[in-house]
Amino acid sequence: MLIIGIAGGTGCGKTTVVNQILNELPEGEVGVISQDSYYKDTSHLTYDERVKINFDHPRSIDFDLLVAHLQHLKKGTPIHQPVYSFVKHNRTGDKILTHPRKVMIVEGILILTNPELRDMFDIKIFVHADSDERLIRRLKRDISERGRNLEEVLNRYQTTLKTMHNQFIEPTKAHADLIIPNNKHNTVAIDIVKTIITEKL
Repeated sequence: MLIIGIAGGTGCGKTTVVNQILNELPEGEVGVISQDSYYKDTSHLTYDERVKINFDHPRSIDFDLLVAHLQHLKKGTPIHQPVYSFVKHNRTGDKILTHPRKVMIVEGILILTNPELRDMFDIKIFVHADSDERLIRRLKRDISERGRNLEEVLNRYQTTLKTMHNQFIEPTKAHADLIIPNNKHNTVAIDIVKTIITEKL
């Protein structure tokens, strides 16, 4: 099994890159695991307490479970991925049955901050995008998909998101094998990734 880690700041276009890779490879050979599914269970907290959690800090992620799940997949054992609700700031209790694939893509803003997880990746990719561009995308997504309002998103960006990006996410570029500037027409980078995957397979 080939494991690819795709990191980058919020709204940088990781999903676009993941989809481009998926489109280039045979159906059924690639699986995707999102770091967002592995936010820690916060059922013991009230909604008001959950809202105050810094979700852009590495400690908000259940890395132990994510690493264990990848280890199971490498051994050929299916896993049950947690399902996370951004509206409730908590896991839903549902699970997604995920089978091992020839290629597993793990994507998320903080995945390169964890040494144990990082060591499991055969290819480490960092998607780079301008900070203004990322903020605009984050605004659009959080308002339309996650039930946030403009003031809430901007406040979170100024108080935690920007600081956390500079402290934890931007430095992980140093661990990347490949840095992709986010550009829908960046076919060269995707071709390179496809070539590496094909060779490894």
